[in-house]
Amino acid sequence: MAACAGPRLTRTHHKRILSSLLAIDSYSPSHWSARGPILVWGGGAIGGCVAAFLARGGVPVTLVDIVAEHVEASRTTGLQIEGPVAQFQQVVDAVTPAGLSGQFDCILLAVKAQHTAAAAAQLAPHLSDTGVVVSLQNGLNERQIAAQIGAERTVGACVNFAADYLEPGRISFGNRGAIKIGEMSPGLSPRVQSLAELLQVFDTDTQAVADVWGYKWSKLAYGSLLFATALANESMSETLADPQHQTLLAALAREVTTIALGTGVTPVGFDGFDPAAFSGEAGAPQAAVALANMADHYRRSSKQRSGVWRDLAVRKRKTEVDSQIAEIVRVAQTQGLQAPVTQILIRLIQEVEQGTRTIDRANLLAFADEVAALPPRT
Repeated sequence: MAACAGPRLTRTHHKRILSSLLAIDSYSPSHWSARGPILVWGGGAIGGCVAAFLARGGVPVTLVDIVAEHVEASRTTGLQIEGPVAQFQQVVDAVTPAGLSGQFDCILLAVKAQHTAAAAAQLAPHLSDTGVVVSLQNGLNERQIAAQIGAERTVGACVNFAADYLEPGRISFGNRGAIKIGEMSPGLSPRVQSLAELLQVFDTDTQAVADVWGYKWSKLAYGSLLFATALANESMSETLADPQHQTLLAALAREVTTIALGTGVTPVGFDGFDPAAFSGEAGAPQAAVALANMADHYRRSSKQRSGVWRDLAVRKRKTEVDSQIAEIVRVAQTQGLQAPVTQILIRLIQEVEQGTRTIDRANLLAFADEVAALPPRT
């Protein structure tokens, strides 16, 4: 794995992690709440779901969120989880950042990518000396977290379950999806194995992996496709399965996959997504099958449109495009690579954010025309 994929741990850092873990008798979820509750920072779609399930499973949890009404509902009447996966209401101890005190051994960070730096600065005083921050986020935010609090106190994750924050106290859980936990550098440590066990309280299929970056780059390619679907009002499954869009979508995923390989990372598939179908050697038939598998995954979900579409069409707010998808371009540039297809996608999403472009299927057709006009790759 190339250095740009994420900060590597030094040999000293590895020894420090292992020594602290070897002093622990058990790697059960109870270890992480032995001296205090698990802190979940960000109570939206991802953090709210995880916090509610952990609390229901008997794990002490404190939820931090900036929306006072959401905090009040969570700690009084309870977080309401609804949808086909589960339906329940769970009271969760919750505070705003200003009301938080004490230090924690385990902080699950679940804010939007663009809020990572601010959240990391706020949570840093609340992280114990031997504590860990687990990034339950989309994008390559672990790099930024590690730069602020240290790579030895940062753990990465690939998270792909579908959920939506509906209103204070209400979260829709659309379907299950992959959750992979891994250290910043290759290796399957006792720490990530125990963190995976903790998160198995939320989803029993959570896995500790030896190299999380292969999954994270796959999720970036996967996520770029979901950003593209947000340019239209059709469902994700309709857009992914539409033959008229498949050449465009394949070109987008192929570009991200190529950049990953250029950084030394080999993307790893999950939830029906096959990055090999978008390699330079693969052809249109393989890409069509991979897109069809993705479409089938979303047909089984109650979440029919992406969180990006919801940000644009419902919540009328900025998406994670500048902090998540633009990071693909920034990494490419450090490797002397180009990302013209991704750059067009970023511009189109920004135009919708700014109100100069409306959400419509025509956006995908215009996107395809621009990509077709690009000079051939050398």
